[in-house]
Amino acid sequence: MTSKTKHIRIEEYNYELPDEKIARFPLQRRDESKLLLYKEQSISEKRFKELPDLLPSGSLIVFNNTKVIQARLIFRKETGARIEIFCLEPAVPHDYALIFQQTHTCSWICLVGNLKKWKTGSLACEFTIDGTTVCLQAIRKASYGDSHLIEFSWDHPEYTFADLLDAAGILPIPPYLNREAEEQDLETYQTVYSKIKGSVAAPTAGLHFTPEVLSELDAKGFVREEVTLHVGAGTFKPVKSETIEDHEMHTEFISVNKETLIRIREHLGQIIAVGTTSVRTLESLYYIGASLVKQPHPSMEDMAVKQWAPYEAADPSISPAEALNEIIHYLERTGSEKLTTSTRIIIAPGYEFKIVKGIVTNFHQPKSTLLLLISAFVKGDWKKIYDYALSHEFRFLSYGDSSLLLP
Repeated sequence: MTSKTKHIRIEEYNYELPDEKIARFPLQRRDESKLLLYKEQSISEKRFKELPDLLPSGSLIVFNNTKVIQARLIFRKETGARIEIFCLEPAVPHDYALIFQQTHTCSWICLVGNLKKWKTGSLACEFTIDGTTVCLQAIRKASYGDSHLIEFSWDHPEYTFADLLDAAGILPIPPYLNREAEEQDLETYQTVYSKIKGSVAAPTAGLHFTPEVLSELDAKGFVREEVTLHVGAGTFKPVKSETIEDHEMHTEFISVNKETLIRIREHLGQIIAVGTTSVRTLESLYYIGASLVKQPHPSMEDMAVKQWAPYEAADPSISPAEALNEIIHYLERTGSEKLTTSTRIIIAPGYEFKIVKGIVTNFHQPKSTLLLLISAFVKGDWKKIYDYALSHEFRFLSYGDSSLLLP
């Protein structure tokens, strides 16, 4: 199975996406968006606000509660050259919650725009917070291919790095929107249930939910749980290699509470994931638990899910319930209330889903790993779904319409 999956040609997951099909802005009301229902291989068109009537009774719905940060920072050299620093993931301290609380200095792994104009030295930018002028400095400490270790420092320790991003940072809306971020994006490019800062892209399937839809789900007796996966810039990265074997998945931080793990175990066979980020989190849990069966006292590196783990380290004798039990027992042994690790999982045709039974998701870019995930879930039926959406005026990508997939 491994070699067959690795040798998938990405050209087979291409389709023509006319520019006018890409939604540049969201609808005024989130839950008025269209919803494509794919159920037992048949397709129909609904409105998103009908979702509570379409989900199987007894479903446990899992949301990604990550919050998008204003990760783009603009610096200018004395020459006037504009340098953009895009904060990707924490380096020092290597923890999202801690890095946002820093009050003098911290380091991030970053992308740097117009790098050729920044050979040496530090950059500085000034801005005001509550009437106070703050000076933020950036120094490039190391480079790792396309990314760079950037050390930030600032002169007013009464402000945290989170305060600085809120004041000076720009929201990183997707590049395919072909526009600058606007004031309204600060609200519309966040889910209504976003809580934990860390993503550089929104878990866009969640953008359709309103407080009214969530209340209706509760009223109908559905159980809701939240996980955290901080979405990396890799979510925008199309597969450029001919086969997916040469495509490198970015590392993404995940966090799941013990109580949520228990609830997932209780509802196996009834799990609906909101968005591909929730899918990747939930499916990663199986491989974390399966590794604990074989290695009960792992290092942090051992806990991280490798890109090809589902295909190279699969052990069909370990059930999803057993894998979840192992994680819960591990947390109990270590006195932890929360599983915190990372994943680079790639889900592509040939993958066997262990936990997720239904997906709420948007329509994704051609030749993307997200489209591979959808194809794996609907057993290759993605073309029929996308042809329907294209011919029935569905809006595509981050601010577009969505689908409910129940194979």
